[in-house]
Amino acid sequence: MGCIVRGLSLPVILALLLSGCNTAAIYQDDRYNPPVFWGRHVVKSGETLISIAWRYGRDYRELGNANGISPPYKIRVGQVLRLDLRGKVVAGSDSRSTPTPTARTSAPPSRTSAPPRSQPAPRVERAPISSAPLPDQTQKVSGIDWRWPHVGTVLAGFSTSGKVNKGVDINGNAGDPVRAAASGNVVYAGSGLLGYGNLIIVNHNEHYLSAYAHARKILVKEGDSVQAGETIAELGSSGTDRNKLHFEIRKNGNPVNPLPYLPSRK
Repeated sequence: MGCIVRGLSLPVILALLLSGCNTAAIYQDDRYNPPVFWGRHVVKSGETLISIAWRYGRDYRELGNANGISPPYKIRVGQVLRLDLRGKVVAGSDSRSTPTPTARTSAPPSRTSAPPRSQPAPRVERAPISSAPLPDQTQKVSGIDWRWPHVGTVLAGFSTSGKVNKGVDINGNAGDPVRAAASGNVVYAGSGLLGYGNLIIVNHNEHYLSAYAHARKILVKEGDSVQAGETIAELGSSGTDRNKLHFEIRKNGNPVNPLPYLPSRK
């Protein structure tokens, strides 16, 4: 059974903390940033291991390994995932396999929790094609050809302090095309992650995932292969107060600043 803390007194909240249950408050606190290494998660209908790991800032393969779950990472409704255990990403594991949807968590985070692990600067292997229109410009970083998922201006950048932003927010109009920033496989397409609205997560290789939130309409489904630049959604305002695209890149489950991966805008 899930847990709820809204409106509860401090003693009750402390009791929940001691019981090891995670609550929805963890996703509504702008001062908090994953990863989470405490508590537990009870699998709900519509959830996948990918979507659960995304919420907690964990690599889904590591979380699966910590809980004895192997590819294709099947989970079941009611299954308890321990978040206080740390797993390993086994060499040679099939990172391209899509965790099978089976089922959508949840004590408020401790202010003394470990900060997000720092990420080394990505290796840029090729300069962007400055002469090409913005939607066609690419930049190879860490072996992946990245491009902007939308042409709008950046409203808010990546931030791990103050008002935390795990990606970048890009301005746009309702119905504008949202394009895959790189080729890969759709591993999540739904609305089960609080604060993201209609969300698509694309797996690019064993290290990198990208996410596209607040879509008006999702145009792909889990398991689809997508090409860089392919339209995968319509821009919208689901889960937020204005039309925008919230775009994230995660390396080994951890949010990283997308801007060094994307072609510079001139």
